[in-house]
Amino acid sequence: MSLEILLIIAFGGALLTYLLGKLSSRVRDSFAVVVSLALAAFVAYFYGKPVEKTFYLGFLGLDLILRLNMLSWLFAITIAVIGALSVIFSLSYIRGKEKTDFYFFMMLLVNAAMLGIVLAGDLVTFYIFWEMMSWGAFLLISYNKGPALAAGMKYIIMSILGSMCFLFGMLSLSVSFDTLNIARIAPEITSASSAYVLFILIVFGIAFGIKNAVLPFHTWLPDAHSEAPAPFSAVLSGILIKMGTYGFLLVFYVIVGFKLFLGLGSGLLSFHTILCFLGVVTIIIPTFIAILQDDAKRLLAWSTVGQAGYIILGISFGTSLALAGGIFHFFNHALFKALLFFAIGAVEFRTRTRDLNSLGGLAEKMPIVFTTTFVGIFALIGVPLTSGFVSKWLIYKTLILEGSPFLAFFALAGTWGTILYSYKLIHNVFLGQLPEKYKDIQKSPLSMQVPLIILSLFIVLFGILPGIPLKVINTINTSLGFESLNVSLWGITSETGTLNTINILFGLLVAGIIVWLLFRLGARSVSVPQEDSYAAGAHVPKEKYHYTVEFYNPLVRMIRPYLRDVIDEFYYEIAASLRRVSDRVRRIYHGDIGYYVTYIILFLAMFIFIQLKWKPW
Repeated sequence: MSLEILLIIAFGGALLTYLLGKLSSRVRDSFAVVVSLALAAFVAYFYGKPVEKTFYLGFLGLDLILRLNMLSWLFAITIAVIGALSVIFSLSYIRGKEKTDFYFFMMLLVNAAMLGIVLAGDLVTFYIFWEMMSWGAFLLISYNKGPALAAGMKYIIMSILGSMCFLFGMLSLSVSFDTLNIARIAPEITSASSAYVLFILIVFGIAFGIKNAVLPFHTWLPDAHSEAPAPFSAVLSGILIKMGTYGFLLVFYVIVGFKLFLGLGSGLLSFHTILCFLGVVTIIIPTFIAILQDDAKRLLAWSTVGQAGYIILGISFGTSLALAGGIFHFFNHALFKALLFFAIGAVEFRTRTRDLNSLGGLAEKMPIVFTTTFVGIFALIGVPLTSGFVSKWLIYKTLILEGSPFLAFFALAGTWGTILYSYKLIHNVFLGQLPEKYKDIQKSPLSMQVPLIILSLFIVLFGILPGIPLKVINTINTSLGFESLNVSLWGITSETGTLNTINILFGLLVAGIIVWLLFRLGARSVSVPQEDSYAAGAHVPKEKYHYTVEFYNPLVRMIRPYLRDVIDEFYYEIAASLRRVSDRVRRIYHGDIGYYVTYIILFLAMFIFIQLKWKPW
């Protein structure tokens, strides 16, 4: 097995899935699942097997290279697993809709392109796969038409701007060092000036910041996530935006190198410190905007922007512990955010709505979806025994020990905001009064339950045994030049203490048993009519038991004036100005040949006048 064969299977499988769909939808579905699972198995096979190989000679005078190391392997296995689960989830979700052959083709094509990105050993190969991923994502975001087309256009315009920055930086590196081989650029760039290194970091930072939805480049994400099909929203949030994270790691710590990156500037004006502040801004503002949302997918979309801030904060801070936390949070976010988008997709599949004010009481009707959503919410918040707790703990500990109380405060404040919107999501969907129209609703299909269960098990497994992914992450850290961490199966040991998840597990088990005994010894509950309910001392009428509808109204009234997305408004104002200028310019095109002749004569007259005026005598 070689990397070329892996990509041939990925891209060839996507095309063959499309062709098989013309013969039989059942064969197409089965083949799509087999291909995606095979890719996950093949990527797992490459664990611990570094590879670098030129797979094409002389492309525009440049060699195209594939390379696999532990960093690219971690991203590749995450892509393959989330991609496979999204295909399985799609089997029921997409059934009966239009252009299903095209849908599966694009899902597999985007996953293949993302694999190509993380396996690229040179910037040309990276750029080719980057563009394939971007345009494939545009087609999937626009799949549902209507508002989805506007969301797709917004995404692709931002992506094109990012691609232009990437291309500009790539051409600059080629002219400066006469190579685009990533391994060869790294030692050459150490001789470059600080100004040039800063230029490279900025242009690539814009390109990857747009894809990673870092403020102020986040504006495409809420629309795209909410309008895309739910299985692709899981890929979009869980993996595709993390291609920006991979790009940041590649530029910061592979191409530029951690010493040069961390040494650029000083004090509060150092480049990595500015990125850290950008990270906490990305945490705070979107997190509290998420509280204002009544569309479940839009709430999760704003949550994704906020969680991206933790990743940027971790990988930019520049210590072993912080980098481990940032990379681990990328991995965790892929798991729990894919799970939550799957869960909301399953709810939408049965109820035909994502409006949080129209749902409620679905826990009994959809117990698997409810339970797994709880696991995802706990990981999102960072509750112990979930993997999300470990990654956030690593980031918090770093900020506190390294004397950054400002960053620590806002990171923790982001967690409190996460609790607020997570409560709104879980309660408004699954708890409270079940609307009468959903009394006969069925459970979600098995093909939707399986991905939810698998992701939940991963979250709990890596929350109890975080050493499994942390050993991989520690290998990545050391390969990038950072000090090795003392990682065990149960956690991390450092000079300031030990994270031992097995102790937390036993402590929570004992506390749980005590609480259970207290409830058993107490008075038995008595069933009462649903209308015999009170909220804040006020009687709640039947059909209105769902008292969390507009639950945060007092808070919303206070913070809404300060949580306008002024950046999005700024972009729209630029677009409106460009449209006004274009409309004025367009007026010169009348379709009347007489006007065009007049324009030509005026131009020639002006040209002759200039020649006569400045002609040397």
